Amino acid sequence: MAYINSNTHSEPILPLHSHRKTQNFAVGIGPKIYLRVTEKYVLAIVIIAFTLVFLGASYLPSISNQDDVVVRAIRNVESGFKPVVKDPHGHGNGEVRADHRGHEVEKFNDKAKSDIEIQQEINSMKAHLELNHKKMKTLESRLQSVLKTHADNHPKANDIPDIKQKKPISDVENKNTEPDSFAVQTAAAPFDVAKTKGEGDYTGKFFNPEPEDPVAKERRSQVVEMMKLAWDKYKEHAWGHNELKPISKRGHSSGIFGGNTAFGATIVDGMDTLWMMGLTERFNAGRDWIASQLNFETPSDVSVFEVNIRFIGGLLSCYGFTGDDVFKDKAAMIADKLLPAFNTPTGIPLALVNLNRKTGKNYGWASGGASILSEFGSLHMEWWYLSKVTGNPVYYEKVKRIREVLNSLSLPNGMYPNYLNPRTGKWGQTHVSIGALGDSFYEYLLKVWLQTNKEDTEAKRMYDTAVKGVETHLLKTSNGGLKYLGEYKNGRVDAKMGHLTCFAGGMFALGAQYSDNEKHYMDLGADIAHTCHESYVRSATGLGPEYFRLDGPNEAVAQRQNEKYYILRPEVLETHYYMYRLTKDNKYREWAWEAVEAINKHCRTPDGFSGLRDVSKPNSAKDDVQQSFFLAETLKYLYLIFSDDNVLPLDQYVLNTEAHPFPIASSEAWKYPVQ
Repeated sequence: MAYINSNTHSEPILPLHSHRKTQNFAVGIGPKIYLRVTEKYVLAIVIIAFTLVFLGASYLPSISNQDDVVVRAIRNVESGFKPVVKDPHGHGNGEVRADHRGHEVEKFNDKAKSDIEIQQEINSMKAHLELNHKKMKTLESRLQSVLKTHADNHPKANDIPDIKQKKPISDVENKNTEPDSFAVQTAAAPFDVAKTKGEGDYTGKFFNPEPEDPVAKERRSQVVEMMKLAWDKYKEHAWGHNELKPISKRGHSSGIFGGNTAFGATIVDGMDTLWMMGLTERFNAGRDWIASQLNFETPSDVSVFEVNIRFIGGLLSCYGFTGDDVFKDKAAMIADKLLPAFNTPTGIPLALVNLNRKTGKNYGWASGGASILSEFGSLHMEWWYLSKVTGNPVYYEKVKRIREVLNSLSLPNGMYPNYLNPRTGKWGQTHVSIGALGDSFYEYLLKVWLQTNKEDTEAKRMYDTAVKGVETHLLKTSNGGLKYLGEYKNGRVDAKMGHLTCFAGGMFALGAQYSDNEKHYMDLGADIAHTCHESYVRSATGLGPEYFRLDGPNEAVAQRQNEKYYILRPEVLETHYYMYRLTKDNKYREWAWEAVEAINKHCRTPDGFSGLRDVSKPNSAKDDVQQSFFLAETLKYLYLIFSDDNVLPLDQYVLNTEAHPFPIASSEAWKYPVQ
C-alpha cells in the first residue's frame, strides 16, 4: 500500500515540469505543461486500468431478470451457504439431501434452472471478477515499479509520494539467533510451468529426476501409480470433501475439520506430492479448486493444529514450489481465521477455533482444559515462513510469544510435559511423550533451526535440552533387546510405544551430524527404526498397529483390541526415509518395499486405499477411510525413499510434520522457488 509522506507539500501525485521552478508568462497566456515519457506511460497505465474495470463490470451477467431461485442461490453462496444438490452418488434414489453443514434447505422449484447451471453461472462470475482483480494487481505493481524508477532517478522529496514497505519487527529479542526481516521474499517471479506443460513432462531440478538404480526406478513408478489411484478415485467420488471413503465411494470428514465440512483437505494435502511426481494435470485441477472454492467458512470448531500442518503447510509448500500467489494468499487467509486462538492471557493458543464466532477453546479432557504441547509447539515453521513470504510480521510474533513463554518455565526433570495451561502459564499433569501429544514439538525445534539456515540458535538449544531429557527418562530397552521410547506418567515409564513415536528415529538421524556425538544418534535412529520395523513384521498383515507393547512375552505387538488398527500412517516410513538418505543402507529401501506390498495387498480397493481395523488378522476388516495424510506423507516418503539425493535435497528443503517441504533460508531453493 502506498503511503503519502506527510512532510511533502500539497502537489499532484504525478509532478509536472511546470512545478519545477517559477516561470514568467505573458498576460493572458497560461503555462504550458509538458509530460515526460515516464509520466505519459504512467497515465496510460492508469487509463488502461480504469478501462479494464469498466469492461470487467460489463462482463457481469444481469440477474435482474433471472428467476428468484437463481437470486437466492447466488445470495446463499455469497454468504457461505451452499445450495442443495442431489446426492451425486445416487443414495436415496436421487432425493434432495441437506447441504454439507447439515442444514435443511428447501427444494428448488422444478421450473428453475438446475443447480449445476446456477453454480456454473456463479463460478463464471467469480472467474471474471478474479481475472479482473489479477489484472488490476498487475497494473498496480507495474505502476509502483514505474514510480519507484522515477523516484530513483529524481529523488527530490516533493516529487512523488513515499511508497513504503511493511515494517519489519522492531522488537525481536536475541537478533543474532533468528532472522527478523519480514520484507516480502519473492526473489523469483511466479512460475507457470504447471499451466504450460503436459502431464508428466515437468522435470524440475529438485523434484522428479529418474533414479539411477533400475530397481528403485521401477518401485518408485509403482508408488506414483498408487498416488494416481488415490487421487483419481478421490476426485471421482469425493471431490471437494475432506477425505474419501473408498468402499462407500463418497466423501468423509472428521471432527478435526469441523465435522461435516468440505474444505478439500485431500486436495490441499496432496498437492505438493503431485508436483514432486510431475503429475501436473492433476496439480492444475487442484490449484483451480483451491483458487475458486477454498474459503474456510463454517459455524463449527476446527483444530488449529490440523488446519495449520495440513492446510497452511500444504499451501505454503506449493507456493515455495511454484511462486503462485494464490497459494500464499489462501494460506494467509486461513491463518487470519486462526488468530482468535491466540487470545489468551499468556499467548499460548487454544486447540480449537470457531470460525463464525471467532472464539477458541480447549479440549476438556486435556488436563483440565490445558493446551497440548505437540499442537501449540508445531506452528513455528509455517508461521515464520508465512511472515517471510507475506511481509506481515503478525504470524511470526504469535509463535515468538509461544517460545518466550516456554523459555520462562522450569522443566520438571529436564522434560517438557504434554500440557500447559494457557491462562496461568503453568504446566499441567506430568505426562511426557515423544509420541502422541508431544511428538512434533521436538521435531520442530530441530527443523526450525534448519529452516532458518541455522540462525535460530535458540531452537537448537531447546532441542538439545529436550533430547537429553528424553534419553534420560524415556529411552528403554526391552527384555528382547528392542530399544523404545516409552511414556512418562506419574513418575514411571509405561513400556508402550505408539506408531506416532516411530518418527523419532528419523529425527535423531537428521540431527545427528549437528550433535556432539554423531555416531551415538545415528545408532539411536537405527535402533528406533529396527524396533518399529519389528512392529510391522510381527503382525499378520505386515503393517504396524497404532500402539505396541514391549514388556510382555510378545514384544512389539498390540495387546488391546483398540490399539490394533492401522490408518495408513507414515511415521515408520518417515524414519526409513531419513535412515536411507543418510546412511545409504539398502535395507531401509527393502523395508519400505515390504510396506508397499502390504499396503497394496491389505489396504487397496478398486476405489482407493483404506485403513485396517486389526493388523493381527490377515483378513482384517477395513475402516473405509483414505486419510489425507496418506497422499501428503505416506506416499511422499515412499517416493523419496526410492529417489536419489537430488530429489528434495536435505540442504535445500526441510519437511514439516505433515511432510510439506519448505525451502531453507538462503539456499538455492529459497532464492529460486522453482527451477
